[in-house]
Amino acid sequence: MTENATIKIGDKTYKYPILEGTRGPKVLDIRTFYKDTGMFTYDPGFTSTASCSSAITFINGEKGELRYRGYPIEELATKYKYLEVCYLLINDNLPSKEEFLEFDNELRHRAFVDEGLRKLFDSFPRNAHPMAMLSSAVSALSTFYFDHLNTTNEKSLREMAARIIAKIPTLSSFAYRRGLGIPIIYPDIDRYFTENFLYMMRAYPGGKMHKQPGIRASKDISDIEIKALDTIFTLHADHEQNASTTTVRTVASTGAHPYAAISAGIDALWGRAHGGANESVVAQLELINDIKNVDKYIKKAKDPDDPFRLMGFGHRVYKNFDPRARILKNLQDQLKNELGLDSKLLEIAHKIEEIALNDEYFKKRKLYPNIDFYSGVILTALGIPKNMFTAIFVIGRTVGWISQWMEFKKDKKAKIARPRQLYIGP
Repeated sequence: MTENATIKIGDKTYKYPILEGTRGPKVLDIRTFYKDTGMFTYDPGFTSTASCSSAITFINGEKGELRYRGYPIEELATKYKYLEVCYLLINDNLPSKEEFLEFDNELRHRAFVDEGLRKLFDSFPRNAHPMAMLSSAVSALSTFYFDHLNTTNEKSLREMAARIIAKIPTLSSFAYRRGLGIPIIYPDIDRYFTENFLYMMRAYPGGKMHKQPGIRASKDISDIEIKALDTIFTLHADHEQNASTTTVRTVASTGAHPYAAISAGIDALWGRAHGGANESVVAQLELINDIKNVDKYIKKAKDPDDPFRLMGFGHRVYKNFDPRARILKNLQDQLKNELGLDSKLLEIAHKIEEIALNDEYFKKRKLYPNIDFYSGVILTALGIPKNMFTAIFVIGRTVGWISQWMEFKKDKKAKIARPRQLYIGP
């Protein structure tokens, strides 16, 4: 028997069904509310609105729980490779050994891009932000695969998804190297996805690694580096209906090209309130500069009249410890010596963390460290500059975006996104 909610407006009463998912809060189905009452609901930021039904990712912010296709993030991030997680998000099941090898091999060969697209990067100024170049390149990618606009059957959908997942690291490395003014490096099909990205970031023509100041020099890329970045990719793979994913679904609802939707997602992710937060965290740690300055900045963060805000704490959904942050904190502790993490930044970060976890001001407001608080220090140790942090986020999140796009296209109840408004003008 369907449970209903009753809403009384004036002398009229309306009933609306209450829908129940497999996890999470129940949902009041108000699709006919305007038709019934002539009124809109008002929910700025969609804080209490479910815009779709989805079987991809589940978050319980109160418990600090995150699952992809039902699997807890703690299991996926510690026991599986990133590409296995990609396969799970796209196909709704973890791959067998044979399926994984086939998927891995497909992505290695799809990592190359058309030479015409490569030349696009020559037109960007050297000081262009990598995210601007990446968004433009992905939008341009739609011109090379325009047939994806009409992609419908399962095989072609998966081909389209594999193509964009494989090419994003290549385009990201091109953007990075354009900023340095050094020759681009093509993908190496003998390297795994994450190792290949680090290779394209570091190598010179001929395979020699960077020895440039500020860039981690290495004769080879270590397994621990690959594992660290692979974990970061997995933790960023999807995160339910956040701002950039909602952007991707909104653009998808117009019938636009899937890669145009991904490009829009990249633009949304670029915002400091979203994907750009870890860049701001490291910048803030550098601003604090010394462990003896921490108390002063904590005091500023607690002052309601001071515009200073402590970056890397609190989350729109999580009102407990971000489960991704717990994983990265453990990883950070493991990698402290192996990756040569910046001890000065770590000392400052640990001091801030210690104060925040024990201070009533932060505890009362449920301001726990989030994923951005820990990821920046690890990325810095991998030789990745701050302006590339959000591009790393893009590489990890592309599989989530394209999985959400595919789910939207298959949803027979899906409609073009068209919120309404409370008009307060003349």
